[in-house]
Amino acid sequence: MIQKILKKETNSITFAAVILAGSSILSALLGFLRDRLLASKFGAGAELDIYYSAFRIPDLVFGLLVSGGIIAAFLPIFSEYYKKDRKEAWNLTSNVLNVFLFSSILICLLLVIFVPYFIKFVVPGFDKEARQMTITLTRIMFLSPIFFGISNIFASILQYFHRFLMYALAPLLYNIGIIVGILVFYPFFGLKGLAFGVVFGAFLHWFCQIPSALHCGFSWRPIFTLKSSGLIRIVRLMIPRTISAVLFHINLIVITAIGSTIGKGAIAVFNLAEHFRSLPIGIVGGSFAVAAYPFLAKLETEEKRERFIKSFSSTCRKILFLTIPLSFLLFLLRTQIIRLILGAGKFDWLATRLTAGSLGLFAFGIFAYSLIPLFVRAFFALQDTKTPLIISAIALSFNVLFAFLFVWLFSFENLFSYLFVWLLNLEGIKNIKVLGLSLAISFAGIFQLILLFLFLRKKIGDFEIARIKKSFLKILSASILMSVFVYLSLYFVAEFVNMQTWIGVFLQTIFAGGIGVLIYFFFAYILNLEEARAILKKIIRGGTPSKPPPREGEIKRGR
Repeated sequence: MIQKILKKETNSITFAAVILAGSSILSALLGFLRDRLLASKFGAGAELDIYYSAFRIPDLVFGLLVSGGIIAAFLPIFSEYYKKDRKEAWNLTSNVLNVFLFSSILICLLLVIFVPYFIKFVVPGFDKEARQMTITLTRIMFLSPIFFGISNIFASILQYFHRFLMYALAPLLYNIGIIVGILVFYPFFGLKGLAFGVVFGAFLHWFCQIPSALHCGFSWRPIFTLKSSGLIRIVRLMIPRTISAVLFHINLIVITAIGSTIGKGAIAVFNLAEHFRSLPIGIVGGSFAVAAYPFLAKLETEEKRERFIKSFSSTCRKILFLTIPLSFLLFLLRTQIIRLILGAGKFDWLATRLTAGSLGLFAFGIFAYSLIPLFVRAFFALQDTKTPLIISAIALSFNVLFAFLFVWLFSFENLFSYLFVWLLNLEGIKNIKVLGLSLAISFAGIFQLILLFLFLRKKIGDFEIARIKKSFLKILSASILMSVFVYLSLYFVAEFVNMQTWIGVFLQTIFAGGIGVLIYFFFAYILNLEEARAILKKIIRGGTPSKPPPREGEIKRGR
């Protein structure tokens, strides 16, 4: 049984995305439990501000060494090597693993020493005691990018062999590790226990992928050479993406720095709302992008541009079909969602309203951030990492400018702040400056998507743009009609349940959300949206592809 699970392959983009989305949903549920435990135990206060701020520099290292594109750069090079010589492909893997492990340990050791000099730029608004605790947690968390670096190389192997099941398990275990930190380590070590939980989760993220990678044929070898042509090509491909990832994390550091000056709890409110925003992005956008990338890379390698365009267009339309209605639902049900999941213990009504408001502004950009990973991976499949870098740098620069501008606009009474106070129902709250951070990120994401769209069209020509536009307009129409029914449902249920109780809010949310889903699919059917039929058909069939991309070497491997 275990052998079957380890060897299970996924041969279609949609079914692979379903597996990854299912994992994302389970991971999100664990994430909700994690956030509820944190919110109820600490509230939106100084402790959570310290905890979230401690992630920033370790995350920067993660961006430098891991999210800087090791999977995107490693996978196409490994694919080329594996087709020519399996032994050389595995030698390349060991060399990459050893070099990146050594690099990450060296960088993290240096930063452990010098972190006190950096942290004052990350949290300029913290007092001396809070800053010192942030330094301590940051030093502990430097172990996590080391584990994540190894884990992502193993993830590259699993993606190439379409072993998405084990790959999808890793985020679940990461959240379990953090929950262990809250429930087990915190009572013994205080806030440091939360950092230990993060490191434990990162270790589990790597460890769970080892058996499946071994079944793919990986065997570690003590190879360490910087002159490897494969390693040099991978590094060259990574450089633009690494710069982009580093800029992204520097942007988060700037956002955190601004948040630290707004007032206690601002960083906590921002991060908690951001976790809810990342849910549909990860479940839909991330899952489809990760699932599509190996297929797109192979089709481009085999010079099948027409099939490349069709696969990209189809995936794009499926992402829009799911994320646009989810964005509308998240905006309409924002307060109910925050009350249900975070509204306990020290997390009071003021924190609930501010977090819900931040989530509402995040919802505007969800469709953009869900599509960005797919567009970026399309460039990667074309072995172009420079264009996404330039676009990312421009978008992140605008994000910082937007953040300063919007925080300033929300700091005093004016037509701009009145509009959003009314839209988000935040009357009576004096300090709403944290909303500027959420709004800035949404604006920057939409701007980045527009640039990616324009440059991809310039690079490959028409990628069924008219078809995507037609689907987008139908999806938007169905989502707007759905929103009317959801809005009316909220008021209808409120007349029959006690909205001062958890069960009352739960019933209202479930009823309105359920009505929204049914109405959306009804109008999607009426408007003849092919994405609805395609997704349901794939799920019912269990992911059996009608025309899977060809997989060279499959007969040779005896499968």
